[in-house]
Amino acid sequence: MSSLWGSVITVLGTLAGALLVGGLQARTAHAARRETHAVTRHSEALAAVTALVAALVDHRRTMWVREDLRLSDADPDQVGQARAASHETRSAVTAPWVTVLILLPDLATLARRATIATYALRHATTPSALAALRETAITTTDRLINAAVRTIANITTTSSITGSSVGDRPGEPR
Repeated sequence: MSSLWGSVITVLGTLAGALLVGGLQARTAHAARRETHAVTRHSEALAAVTALVAALVDHRRTMWVREDLRLSDADPDQVGQARAASHETRSAVTAPWVTVLILLPDLATLARRATIATYALRHATTPSALAALRETAITTTDRLINAAVRTIANITTTSSITGSSVGDRPGEPR
């Protein structure tokens, strides 16, 4: 009878060990998936913000040239070429802007403000107004960048430090 109890204890010990190891492996796999997801989301968010800021900077520069030519009564052909270039850079803003809105909704307001401020260069009525609009566009883009730094850093720290799911906590205040 004692060998029967010994066998039962051995089998129960083996089952308990297998359950413990299986549970630990599942938890480790889940943590690895969560970390991989955070790293991927971090990379995608960084790429989206970088693409948007680059597109805004390109469009701001192109709009500066275009509006400076227009305000200085430059040759209509030059103004037309600058206008065509500005249409290309403006359309280049759309995809990264939408990507930021989707991936980083906490940055939506700042991304919208930076985009609108950049587009506003076309409404300049004087060279000094153009310069002021340019400074506003630079400032709003800088605010977007600063908020993105905090928000993107939060993506990694939310997952890595607290162990919570990615996106459980909202980004930093605007």
